[in-house]
Amino acid sequence: MREREEPPVADEQVSEQIERMVAEEHDLQHKGEQGGLSDADHARLEEIRVELDRLWDLMRQRRALRRAGQDPDSASERDADTVERYLQ
Repeated sequence: MREREEPPVADEQVSEQIERMVAEEHDLQHKGEQGGLSDADHARLEEIRVELDRLWDLMRQRRALRRAGQDPDSASERDADTVERYLQ
């Protein structure tokens, strides 16, 4: 059985996802300042941080491809291990 390919994601969609996740991250951080986070909240905060790294990586790929005159829709979201192991 062949896997269905995901349709390309436009910059606006990636930006909207980033904005939603940043808002959720800020909500959790604020909650933590008000009295602490549960284990589930800490886990969710880490999930958000990793997903934001992946989304920002995707956005950088799209911009780089566009600047190089290539199709930005050929960019793909990389797995968390790849993105989290980049050297800063």
